[in-house]
Amino acid sequence: MVSAAEQMAANTSWAALSKATDLRKRILFTLGLLIICRLGTYIPVPGIDGAALRQFMEGAGQGIGGMLSMFTGGALGRMGIFALGIMPYISASIIVQLMTSMVPALEQLKKEGEQGRKKINQYTRYGTVVLATLQAYGLAVSLEAGDLVSDPGIFFRIECVITLVGGTMFMMWLGEQITARGIGNGISLIIFVGIIAEIPAALAQFFASGRSGAISPAVIVGVIVMVVGVIAFVVFMERALRKIHIQYPRRQVGMKVYDGGSSHLPIKVNPAGVIPAIFASSLLLLPATLSTFSGSDTGAVMSTILAYFGPGQPLYMLFFIAMIVFFAYFYTHNVAFKTEDVADNLKNQNGFVPGIRPGQKTAAYLEYVVNRILVLGSAYLAAVCLLPEVLRSQFAIPFYFGGTSVLIVVSVTMDTIQQVQSHLLAHQYEGLIEKSQLRGKGKRRTKRGAARR
Repeated sequence: MVSAAEQMAANTSWAALSKATDLRKRILFTLGLLIICRLGTYIPVPGIDGAALRQFMEGAGQGIGGMLSMFTGGALGRMGIFALGIMPYISASIIVQLMTSMVPALEQLKKEGEQGRKKINQYTRYGTVVLATLQAYGLAVSLEAGDLVSDPGIFFRIECVITLVGGTMFMMWLGEQITARGIGNGISLIIFVGIIAEIPAALAQFFASGRSGAISPAVIVGVIVMVVGVIAFVVFMERALRKIHIQYPRRQVGMKVYDGGSSHLPIKVNPAGVIPAIFASSLLLLPATLSTFSGSDTGAVMSTILAYFGPGQPLYMLFFIAMIVFFAYFYTHNVAFKTEDVADNLKNQNGFVPGIRPGQKTAAYLEYVVNRILVLGSAYLAAVCLLPEVLRSQFAIPFYFGGTSVLIVVSVTMDTIQQVQSHLLAHQYEGLIEKSQLRGKGKRRTKRGAARR
Protein backbone atom coordinates (compact mmCIF):
# COMPACT_ATOMS: atom_id res chain seq x y z
CA MET A 1 0.00 0.00 0.00
CA VAL A 2 1.08 3.55 -0.62
CA SER A 3 1.62 5.73 2.44
CA ALA A 4 -0.18 9.01 2.97
CA ALA A 5 3.07 10.94 2.52
CA GLU A 6 3.73 9.23 -0.83
CA GLN A 7 0.16 9.96 -1.97
CA MET A 8 0.55 13.61 -1.02
CA ALA A 9 3.92 13.81 -2.78
CA ALA A 10 2.37 12.31 -5.92
CA ASN A 11 -0.45 14.85 -5.81
CA THR A 12 1.90 17.79 -5.18
CA SER A 13 1.58 20.27 -8.03
CA TRP A 14 4.40 22.49 -9.24
CA ALA A 15 1.81 25.28 -9.26
CA ALA A 16 2.19 25.29 -5.48
CA LEU A 17 5.65 26.80 -6.03
CA SER A 18 4.06 30.24 -6.42
CA LYS A 19 2.57 29.93 -2.93
CA ALA A 20 5.71 28.56 -1.24
CA THR A 21 7.47 31.88 -0.65
CA ASP A 22 10.31 30.39 1.42
CA LEU A 23 11.13 27.85 -1.30
CA ARG A 24 10.99 30.55 -3.98
CA LYS A 25 13.46 32.67 -2.00
CA ARG A 26 15.78 29.68 -1.64
CA ILE A 27 15.70 28.99 -5.37
CA LEU A 28 16.37 32.62 -6.28
CA PHE A 29 19.19 32.78 -3.72
CA THR A 30 20.77 29.65 -5.21
CA LEU A 31 20.48 30.93 -8.78
CA GLY A 32 22.03 34.26 -7.79
CA LEU A 33 25.10 32.63 -6.23
CA LEU A 34 25.52 30.24 -9.17
CA ILE A 35 25.48 33.23 -11.54
CA ILE A 36 28.27 34.79 -9.45
CA CYS A 37 30.24 31.55 -9.82
CA ARG A 38 29.86 31.72 -13.59
CA LEU A 39 30.90 35.39 -13.75
CA GLY A 40 34.07 34.59 -11.82
CA THR A 41 35.22 32.18 -14.54
CA TYR A 42 35.49 35.11 -16.99
CA ILE A 43 37.69 37.31 -14.76
CA PRO A 44 41.29 36.50 -15.82
CA VAL A 45 44.28 36.04 -13.55
CA PRO A 46 46.64 39.05 -13.84
CA GLY A 47 49.76 38.58 -15.95
CA ILE A 48 48.44 35.93 -18.36
CA ASP A 49 49.19 36.27 -22.08
CA GLY A 50 45.66 35.95 -23.45
CA ALA A 51 46.63 35.35 -27.11
CA ALA A 52 49.15 32.62 -26.23
CA LEU A 53 46.65 31.00 -23.85
CA ARG A 54 43.90 30.87 -26.50
CA GLN A 55 46.29 29.40 -29.05
CA PHE A 56 47.47 26.83 -26.54
CA MET A 57 43.96 25.80 -25.44
CA GLU A 58 42.85 25.31 -29.06
CA GLY A 59 45.29 22.44 -29.27
CA ALA A 60 44.98 21.18 -25.71
CA GLY A 61 41.16 21.32 -25.80
CA GLN A 62 41.09 18.18 -27.95
CA GLY A 63 42.48 16.07 -25.15
CA ILE A 64 42.77 16.21 -21.40
CA GLY A 65 42.69 20.01 -21.47
CA GLY A 66 39.07 19.95 -22.60
CA MET A 67 38.10 17.63 -19.77
CA LEU A 68 39.87 19.81 -17.21
CA SER A 69 38.21 22.91 -18.60
CA MET A 70 34.80 21.24 -18.35
CA PHE A 71 35.24 20.30 -14.68
CA THR A 72 36.19 23.87 -13.81
CA GLY A 73 33.35 25.37 -15.84
CA GLY A 74 35.75 26.74 -18.46
CA ALA A 75 37.70 28.76 -15.86
CA LEU A 76 40.89 26.75 -16.40
CA GLY A 77 40.77 27.22 -20.17
CA ARG A 78 40.43 31.00 -19.68
CA MET A 79 42.69 31.03 -16.58
CA GLY A 80 39.99 32.80 -14.60
CA ILE A 81 40.20 33.50 -10.89
CA PHE A 82 38.22 30.28 -10.29
CA ALA A 83 40.68 28.19 -12.33
CA LEU A 84 41.31 25.75 -9.46
CA GLY A 85 37.58 25.26 -9.05
CA ILE A 86 36.29 23.54 -5.96
CA MET A 87 38.66 20.56 -6.24
CA PRO A 88 41.04 21.68 -3.41
CA TYR A 89 38.07 21.75 -1.03
CA ILE A 90 37.01 18.27 -2.14
CA SER A 91 40.56 16.96 -1.71
CA ALA A 92 40.75 18.49 1.78
CA SER A 93 37.40 16.88 2.64
CA ILE A 94 38.78 13.50 1.55
CA ILE A 95 41.86 13.89 3.76
CA VAL A 96 39.90 15.08 6.80
CA GLN A 97 37.34 12.27 6.51
CA LEU A 98 40.11 9.69 6.19
CA MET A 99 41.87 11.12 9.24
CA THR A 100 38.57 11.22 11.17
CA SER A 101 38.24 7.45 10.84
CA MET A 102 41.90 6.84 11.78
CA VAL A 103 42.74 9.48 14.44
CA PRO A 104 40.94 8.86 17.78
CA ALA A 105 40.87 12.57 18.70
CA LEU A 106 39.10 13.50 15.47
CA GLU A 107 36.76 10.53 15.80
CA GLN A 108 35.81 11.68 19.29
CA LEU A 109 35.35 15.20 17.95
CA LYS A 110 32.96 13.84 15.34
CA LYS A 111 30.74 12.40 18.09
CA GLU A 112 30.35 15.74 19.88
CA GLY A 113 27.46 16.84 17.67
CA GLU A 114 27.17 20.29 16.15
CA GLN A 115 30.24 21.75 17.87
CA GLY A 116 32.42 18.89 16.74
CA ARG A 117 31.12 19.19 13.19
CA LYS A 118 31.99 22.89 13.14
CA LYS A 119 35.56 22.18 14.26
CA ILE A 120 35.97 19.48 11.60
CA ASN A 121 34.66 21.90 8.96
CA GLN A 122 37.19 24.46 10.17
CA TYR A 123 40.01 21.92 9.78
CA THR A 124 38.72 21.22 6.26
CA ARG A 125 38.92 24.93 5.43
CA TYR A 126 42.51 25.10 6.69
CA GLY A 127 43.36 22.07 4.57
CA THR A 128 41.73 23.74 1.58
CA VAL A 129 44.00 26.79 1.97
CA VAL A 130 47.11 24.60 2.12
CA LEU A 131 46.17 22.45 -0.88
CA ALA A 132 45.00 25.42 -2.94
CA THR A 133 48.29 27.23 -2.23
CA LEU A 134 50.35 24.25 -3.38
CA GLN A 135 48.24 23.72 -6.49
CA ALA A 136 48.24 27.44 -7.34
CA TYR A 137 52.02 27.66 -7.05
CA GLY A 138 52.46 24.55 -9.20
CA LEU A 139 50.08 25.98 -11.79
CA ALA A 140 51.95 29.32 -11.80
CA VAL A 141 55.27 27.54 -12.41
CA SER A 142 53.66 25.44 -15.16
CA LEU A 143 52.28 28.56 -16.86
CA GLU A 144 55.75 30.14 -16.86
CA ALA A 145 57.26 26.95 -18.27
CA GLY A 146 54.68 26.94 -21.06
CA ASP A 147 55.46 30.56 -22.07
CA LEU A 148 51.90 31.65 -21.29
CA VAL A 149 52.89 34.56 -19.01
CA SER A 150 53.55 38.08 -20.23
CA ASP A 151 55.93 38.97 -17.37
CA PRO A 152 57.22 35.85 -15.57
CA GLY A 153 58.91 36.10 -12.21
CA ILE A 154 58.38 35.97 -8.47
CA PHE A 155 55.76 38.74 -8.54
CA PHE A 156 53.63 36.83 -11.03
CA ARG A 157 53.81 33.72 -8.89
CA ILE A 158 52.75 35.63 -5.78
CA GLU A 159 49.81 37.36 -7.45
CA CYS A 160 48.76 34.12 -9.18
CA VAL A 161 48.79 32.20 -5.88
CA ILE A 162 46.86 34.92 -4.03
CA THR A 163 44.27 35.21 -6.81
CA LEU A 164 43.68 31.49 -7.27
CA VAL A 165 43.57 30.70 -3.54
CA GLY A 166 41.18 33.60 -2.96
CA GLY A 167 38.97 32.39 -5.80
CA THR A 168 38.84 28.85 -4.41
CA MET A 169 38.00 30.04 -0.89
CA PHE A 170 35.28 32.32 -2.27
CA MET A 171 33.77 29.39 -4.22
CA MET A 172 33.90 27.25 -1.08
CA TRP A 173 32.03 29.95 0.84
CA LEU A 174 29.44 30.23 -1.93
CA GLY A 175 28.91 26.47 -1.83
CA GLU A 176 28.40 26.51 1.93
CA GLN A 177 25.92 29.38 1.63
CA ILE A 178 23.92 27.49 -1.02
CA THR A 179 23.79 24.39 1.18
CA ALA A 180 22.71 26.35 4.26
CA ARG A 181 20.36 28.95 2.80
CA GLY A 182 19.58 27.72 -0.71
CA ILE A 183 18.36 24.50 -2.26
CA GLY A 184 20.49 21.43 -2.93
CA ASN A 185 24.13 20.67 -2.16
CA GLY A 186 26.20 23.76 -2.92
CA ILE A 187 29.46 22.04 -3.91
CA SER A 188 27.71 19.58 -6.22
CA LEU A 189 25.66 22.36 -7.80
CA ILE A 190 28.78 24.42 -8.56
CA ILE A 191 30.34 21.45 -10.38
CA PHE A 192 26.99 20.74 -12.06
CA VAL A 193 26.65 24.30 -13.40
CA GLY A 194 30.25 24.24 -14.66
CA ILE A 195 29.60 21.07 -16.67
CA ILE A 196 26.25 22.30 -18.03
CA ALA A 197 27.82 25.59 -19.14
CA GLU A 198 30.46 23.79 -21.23
CA ILE A 199 28.13 21.28 -22.90
CA PRO A 200 26.93 23.58 -25.76
CA ALA A 201 30.50 24.39 -26.85
CA ALA A 202 31.50 20.72 -26.57
CA LEU A 203 28.48 19.66 -28.65
CA ALA A 204 29.34 22.24 -31.31
CA GLN A 205 32.90 20.94 -31.42
CA PHE A 206 31.66 17.36 -31.64
CA PHE A 207 29.33 18.05 -34.56
CA ALA A 208 31.98 20.17 -36.28
CA SER A 209 34.27 17.14 -36.21
CA GLY A 210 31.49 15.18 -37.88
CA ARG A 211 31.07 17.77 -40.64
CA SER A 212 34.81 17.81 -41.31
CA GLY A 213 34.87 14.03 -41.66
CA ALA A 214 36.99 13.37 -38.57
CA ILE A 215 34.11 11.35 -37.10
CA SER A 216 31.74 9.26 -39.17
CA PRO A 217 27.97 9.88 -39.00
CA ALA A 218 27.44 6.35 -37.68
CA VAL A 219 29.66 7.09 -34.70
CA ILE A 220 27.79 10.35 -34.00
CA VAL A 221 24.41 8.58 -34.02
CA GLY A 222 25.81 5.75 -31.93
CA VAL A 223 27.22 8.16 -29.35
CA ILE A 224 23.91 10.05 -29.07
CA VAL A 225 22.00 6.80 -28.57
CA MET A 226 24.58 5.65 -26.06
CA VAL A 227 24.36 8.90 -24.04
CA VAL A 228 20.56 8.57 -23.85
CA GLY A 229 20.98 4.96 -22.72
CA VAL A 230 23.56 5.95 -20.10
CA ILE A 231 21.25 8.64 -18.71
CA ALA A 232 18.38 6.13 -18.45
CA PHE A 233 20.71 3.60 -16.80
CA VAL A 234 21.98 6.15 -14.29
CA VAL A 235 18.43 7.21 -13.38
CA PHE A 236 17.41 3.57 -12.92
CA MET A 237 20.41 2.74 -10.73
CA GLU A 238 20.09 5.91 -8.64
CA ARG A 239 16.46 5.06 -7.87
CA ALA A 240 17.08 1.35 -7.23
CA LEU A 241 16.46 0.28 -3.63
CA ARG A 242 16.93 -2.75 -1.44
CA LYS A 243 14.08 -2.82 1.09
CA ILE A 244 14.61 -4.49 4.46
CA HIS A 245 11.46 -5.52 6.30
CA ILE A 246 11.08 -3.83 9.70
CA GLN A 247 8.56 -5.07 12.28
CA TYR A 248 7.19 -3.16 15.27
CA PRO A 249 5.75 -5.05 18.29
CA ARG A 250 2.32 -4.65 19.82
CA ARG A 251 1.98 -1.88 22.34
CA GLN A 252 -0.57 -1.12 25.03
CA VAL A 253 -1.71 2.43 25.80
CA GLY A 254 -4.03 2.43 28.79
CA MET A 255 -6.70 -0.20 28.21
CA LYS A 256 -6.19 -0.30 24.44
CA VAL A 257 -3.83 -2.71 22.64
CA TYR A 258 -2.48 -1.60 19.28
CA ASP A 259 -1.32 -4.16 16.75
CA GLY A 260 2.30 -4.02 15.72
CA GLY A 261 2.95 -2.38 12.38
CA SER A 262 5.52 -3.08 9.70
CA SER A 263 7.50 -0.95 7.28
CA HIS A 264 10.59 -1.10 5.12
CA LEU A 265 14.08 0.32 5.53
CA PRO A 266 15.16 1.46 2.04
CA ILE A 267 18.84 1.13 1.13
CA LYS A 268 19.97 2.60 -2.17
CA VAL A 269 22.10 0.51 -4.49
CA ASN A 270 24.43 3.52 -4.61
CA PRO A 271 24.13 5.19 -1.17
CA ALA A 272 27.18 7.42 -1.75
CA GLY A 273 25.69 9.04 -4.86
CA VAL A 274 28.12 10.98 -7.03
CA ILE A 275 30.67 11.60 -4.24
CA PRO A 276 33.03 8.65 -5.10
CA ALA A 277 33.27 9.79 -8.73
CA ILE A 278 34.03 13.39 -7.71
CA PHE A 279 36.62 12.31 -5.14
CA ALA A 280 38.39 9.95 -7.55
CA SER A 281 38.37 12.52 -10.36
CA SER A 282 39.80 15.23 -8.12
CA LEU A 283 42.76 13.01 -7.22
CA LEU A 284 43.45 11.97 -10.80
CA LEU A 285 43.08 15.39 -12.45
CA LEU A 286 45.79 17.13 -10.42
CA PRO A 287 48.84 15.75 -12.32
CA ALA A 288 47.09 16.35 -15.63
CA THR A 289 46.29 19.95 -14.62
CA LEU A 290 49.94 20.78 -14.01
CA SER A 291 51.23 18.92 -17.06
CA THR A 292 48.69 20.54 -19.38
CA PHE A 293 50.31 23.99 -19.04
CA SER A 294 53.93 22.94 -18.59
CA GLY A 295 54.14 21.61 -22.16
CA SER A 296 57.46 20.06 -23.13
CA ASP A 297 59.19 21.30 -19.99
CA THR A 298 57.51 18.68 -17.78
CA GLY A 299 59.93 17.33 -15.20
CA ALA A 300 61.21 13.77 -15.07
CA VAL A 301 59.01 12.82 -12.14
CA MET A 302 55.87 14.29 -13.72
CA SER A 303 56.70 12.67 -17.06
CA THR A 304 56.99 9.28 -15.36
CA ILE A 305 53.69 9.76 -13.53
CA LEU A 306 51.89 10.74 -16.73
CA ALA A 307 53.48 7.88 -18.65
CA TYR A 308 51.97 5.32 -16.30
CA PHE A 309 48.96 7.19 -14.87
CA GLY A 310 47.96 9.38 -17.81
CA PRO A 311 44.38 9.27 -19.11
CA GLY A 312 43.73 6.12 -21.11
CA GLN A 313 46.66 4.20 -19.60
CA PRO A 314 45.92 0.80 -17.98
CA LEU A 315 47.29 1.86 -14.58
CA TYR A 316 45.19 5.02 -14.74
CA MET A 317 42.02 2.99 -15.28
CA LEU A 318 42.91 0.49 -12.55
CA PHE A 319 43.67 3.29 -10.10
CA PHE A 320 40.43 5.06 -11.08
CA ILE A 321 38.42 1.88 -10.43
CA ALA A 322 40.19 1.30 -7.11
CA MET A 323 39.52 4.86 -5.95
CA ILE A 324 35.83 4.68 -6.92
CA VAL A 325 35.34 1.37 -5.09
CA PHE A 326 37.25 2.61 -2.04
CA PHE A 327 35.33 5.89 -1.75
CA ALA A 328 32.00 4.13 -2.40
CA TYR A 329 32.56 1.89 0.65
CA PHE A 330 34.27 4.55 2.75
CA TYR A 331 31.71 7.31 2.22
CA THR A 332 28.76 4.95 2.63
CA HIS A 333 29.92 3.46 5.94
CA ASN A 334 31.19 6.74 7.40
CA VAL A 335 28.69 9.31 6.11
CA ALA A 336 25.78 8.13 3.96
CA PHE A 337 24.63 5.02 5.86
CA LYS A 338 26.10 4.38 9.30
CA THR A 339 24.87 0.93 10.24
CA GLU A 340 25.42 1.39 13.99
CA ASP A 341 23.39 4.62 14.05
CA VAL A 342 20.58 3.04 12.03
CA ALA A 343 20.51 0.02 14.35
CA ASP A 344 20.39 2.28 17.42
CA ASN A 345 17.53 4.30 15.94
CA LEU A 346 15.55 1.14 15.21
CA LYS A 347 16.17 -0.09 18.76
CA ASN A 348 15.01 3.21 20.26
CA GLN A 349 11.82 3.03 18.17
CA ASN A 350 11.22 -0.61 19.22
CA GLY A 351 11.66 -1.74 15.63
CA PHE A 352 13.53 -4.89 14.64
CA VAL A 353 14.40 -6.99 11.61
CA PRO A 354 12.48 -10.30 11.82
CA GLY A 355 14.84 -13.03 12.99
CA ILE A 356 17.60 -10.57 14.00
CA ARG A 357 18.17 -9.37 17.57
CA PRO A 358 18.20 -5.57 18.05
CA GLY A 359 21.48 -3.77 18.69
CA GLN A 360 24.81 -5.15 17.53
CA LYS A 361 23.27 -8.11 15.70
CA THR A 362 21.13 -5.73 13.64
CA ALA A 363 24.13 -3.51 12.91
CA ALA A 364 26.15 -6.55 11.76
CA TYR A 365 23.27 -7.69 9.55
CA LEU A 366 22.85 -4.24 7.99
CA GLU A 367 26.60 -4.01 7.36
CA TYR A 368 26.48 -7.42 5.65
CA VAL A 369 23.60 -6.30 3.41
CA VAL A 370 25.20 -2.94 2.58
CA ASN A 371 28.53 -4.55 1.68
CA ARG A 372 26.81 -6.91 -0.74
CA ILE A 373 24.78 -4.08 -2.28
CA LEU A 374 27.89 -1.93 -2.72
CA VAL A 375 29.46 -4.60 -4.92
CA LEU A 376 26.83 -3.79 -7.52
CA GLY A 377 26.80 -0.06 -6.72
CA SER A 378 30.55 0.44 -7.02
CA ALA A 379 30.70 -1.68 -10.19
CA TYR A 380 27.98 0.52 -11.71
CA LEU A 381 29.91 3.70 -10.79
CA ALA A 382 33.17 2.35 -12.20
CA ALA A 383 31.53 1.23 -15.46
CA VAL A 384 29.85 4.61 -16.04
CA CYS A 385 32.97 6.62 -15.16
CA LEU A 386 35.28 4.56 -17.41
CA LEU A 387 32.98 4.89 -20.42
CA PRO A 388 34.54 8.17 -21.71
CA GLU A 389 38.03 6.68 -21.51
CA VAL A 390 36.98 3.96 -23.92
CA LEU A 391 35.32 6.50 -26.21
CA ARG A 392 38.35 8.77 -26.34
CA SER A 393 40.86 5.93 -26.86
CA GLN A 394 38.86 3.89 -29.39
CA PHE A 395 36.95 6.55 -31.35
CA ALA A 396 38.99 9.71 -30.64
CA ILE A 397 35.84 11.61 -29.68
CA PRO A 398 36.81 15.17 -28.64
CA PHE A 399 34.16 15.47 -25.97
CA TYR A 400 33.88 14.07 -22.49
CA PHE A 401 30.65 12.20 -23.19
CA GLY A 402 29.12 9.99 -20.54
CA GLY A 403 30.97 8.98 -17.43
CA THR A 404 31.50 11.29 -14.52
CA SER A 405 29.93 14.33 -16.21
CA VAL A 406 26.64 12.56 -16.98
CA LEU A 407 26.65 10.95 -13.53
CA ILE A 408 27.09 14.34 -11.84
CA VAL A 409 24.45 16.05 -13.98
CA VAL A 410 21.81 13.34 -13.51
CA SER A 411 22.49 12.75 -9.81
CA VAL A 412 22.54 16.45 -8.87
CA THR A 413 19.39 17.09 -10.90
CA MET A 414 17.53 14.24 -9.18
CA ASP A 415 18.73 15.30 -5.73
CA THR A 416 17.77 18.94 -6.27
CA ILE A 417 14.31 18.05 -7.60
CA GLN A 418 13.80 15.75 -4.64
CA GLN A 419 14.68 18.55 -2.23
CA VAL A 420 12.30 20.93 -4.02
CA GLN A 421 9.53 18.36 -3.74
CA SER A 422 10.31 17.90 -0.04
CA HIS A 423 9.95 21.65 0.53
CA LEU A 424 6.68 21.67 -1.41
CA LEU A 425 5.45 18.71 0.62
CA ALA A 426 6.34 20.48 3.88
CA HIS A 427 4.55 23.61 2.65
CA GLN A 428 1.47 21.51 1.82
CA TYR A 429 1.53 19.97 5.31
CA GLU A 430 1.72 23.44 6.87
CA GLY A 431 -1.28 24.53 4.81
CA LEU A 432 -3.31 21.52 5.95
CA ILE A 433 -2.41 22.18 9.60
CA GLU A 434 -3.43 25.84 9.32
CA LYS A 435 -6.75 24.86 7.71
CA SER A 436 -7.48 22.30 10.44
CA GLN A 437 -6.72 24.87 13.13
CA LEU A 438 -9.04 27.43 11.49
CA ARG A 439 -11.81 24.85 11.20
CA GLY A 440 -11.37 23.92 14.86
CA LYS A 441 -11.68 27.55 15.90
CA GLY A 442 -14.81 27.95 13.77
CA LYS A 443 -16.46 24.93 15.37
CA ARG A 444 -15.67 26.15 18.88
CA ARG A 445 -17.16 29.56 18.08
CA THR A 446 -20.33 27.96 16.68
CA LYS A 447 -20.78 25.80 19.80
CA ARG A 448 -20.30 28.78 22.10
CA GLY A 449 -22.84 30.83 20.13
CA ALA A 450 -25.38 28.00 20.28
CA ALA A 451 -24.85 27.59 24.04
CA ARG A 452 -25.45 31.29 24.62
CA ARG A 453 -28.70 31.13 22.70
